[in-house]
Amino acid sequence: MNLPEPVLKRAIGFFDGQNLYRHAKDAFGHHHPNYDPLKLLHAVSAARGWHPLGVRFYTGVPSSLEDPFWHAYWSNRLLAMSRAGVLVIKRQLRYHSETIQLPDGSSKTIVSAHEKGVDVRLALDVTRLARQAQFDVAVIFSQDQDLAEVVDEVKDIAQASARWIKVASAFPAGAAATSRRGINGAEWFPMDQAFYDACLDHRDYRPKKK
Repeated sequence: MNLPEPVLKRAIGFFDGQNLYRHAKDAFGHHHPNYDPLKLLHAVSAARGWHPLGVRFYTGVPSSLEDPFWHAYWSNRLLAMSRAGVLVIKRQLRYHSETIQLPDGSSKTIVSAHEKGVDVRLALDVTRLARQAQFDVAVIFSQDQDLAEVVDEVKDIAQASARWIKVASAFPAGAAATSRRGINGAEWFPMDQAFYDACLDHRDYRPKKK
């Protein structure tokens, strides 16, 4: 069923903060998450003729005990985002210890951090806001293919409610990118380095040395 497109297409940006950072690092060599979510949503919306409504930002944050530098960085960064009008959803990273055997017969314990619940929260929010008709376009800044199920769910909501709704997947694209695919089923919006670099946040959020 072809649904009539609204004249004014309201867009909300949903940022998978760590996923976007990792792919921008691979594609463009940015070694810290220096993008500005508001600028990115406005730039993508301007390119497609959409009306940006707001940004929701999702990320895991390390504990102050495990990683005091990045804990302080993200505390400063997320506070600045909130003050700029971004809705921030954060989860504390979970840590897992694994002991591995080394070639010389000794062992070493490695501690790795994992995000828990970030992608689930993002997915639930997209579907909930779609049901509530809060947007016409969900712009997801991520390449996480687990979110393909969200795209299918939004399409079902559109058909059931006889409303035009689109899901777009915006992602860094370049010769060095490790993944060149957006979320399956979504409209892809590849961002080259010139586009991405025009949307950087040049403020320094690193904790001040005591």
